[in-house]
Amino acid sequence: MNYFFSSRFSENQEVITIISIILGVLVFATLLFYALGRFYPIPKINELKQRTRSWWVMATLFILATVLHPMISFVAFGLLSFVAFRELTSISKNIRPEDRKAIFWCYLAIPVQYFLAYKGYYNLFTIFIPIIMFVWIPFVLVVRGETVEISRSMSILPTQLMFTVFSISHLAYLLSLPELQGFNSGGRGLLLYIVFLTEMNDVFQFTWGSLLGKRKIVATVSPNKTWEGFLGGMLTTVLVSYFIRFLTPFSITESLVTGLLIACTGFVGDVIVSAIKRDNGRKDTGTIIPGHGGILDRIDSLAISAPIFFYWVYNLYYAV
Repeated sequence: MNYFFSSRFSENQEVITIISIILGVLVFATLLFYALGRFYPIPKINELKQRTRSWWVMATLFILATVLHPMISFVAFGLLSFVAFRELTSISKNIRPEDRKAIFWCYLAIPVQYFLAYKGYYNLFTIFIPIIMFVWIPFVLVVRGETVEISRSMSILPTQLMFTVFSISHLAYLLSLPELQGFNSGGRGLLLYIVFLTEMNDVFQFTWGSLLGKRKIVATVSPNKTWEGFLGGMLTTVLVSYFIRFLTPFSITESLVTGLLIACTGFVGDVIVSAIKRDNGRKDTGTIIPGHGGILDRIDSLAISAPIFFYWVYNLYYAV
């Protein structure tokens, strides 16, 4: 049993509390939207029901990542990046046949990046993809000898690797952060904090946008994104960040700033993936989550909020 569950988990009341809250919110939302769907079978209610099902999938994944043996958690995150990268390359209409060898090297970079995160090799972790792979991928493309549209491939593949692997790997690295005196939740608490806030920010922005949304932000990219939804979601996320700061070492001010950062960066990640899907004529990045698209559709906000959150926390509390 100790292999599958961290012995400290049973002693960590903060982590147990937030997991209970997450499950409670999901149960309440499931029952509420089911009841509303019976009386008001309108498209927005059906979309909320679909989103709730996808939230169950993602919540289960990230909760397990906090309670299972660390090695299993890192493998799970690696598979998450693998699927997200595969979805992104699969929908891209600009990938050339000549790019396949470079894509193979991108897949090989995934276990390396997560191994560095698992071992806590901070310096190598931060340069492997942004520097080493950013040099290696263009070189692999060059030696193929086909220069037609090579500059586009040199831009697309490293960006896809950054978005789906480098960014998401910061969630896993949270589990490798050293212990801080007086901070009981540790990396598991930080992981649940960023995931819960980012996912709730998506919910809050969608809900406020549905209720009050009138002024569109980027109508040609994501027509459902409104200033009312964005600002309402941001304020609600900042408020929630204050109440669950027990999962972090943050002061009150730091927790409020963190909530603001997560709300803004989560929005950025969402619209970036929306733009990519529009460019490639797709509604979703995949079909792995029934009724609500692919993995990348669910972690698009985390692709931006995760690294911003990681370096914010790291420089506040862990940098020497």
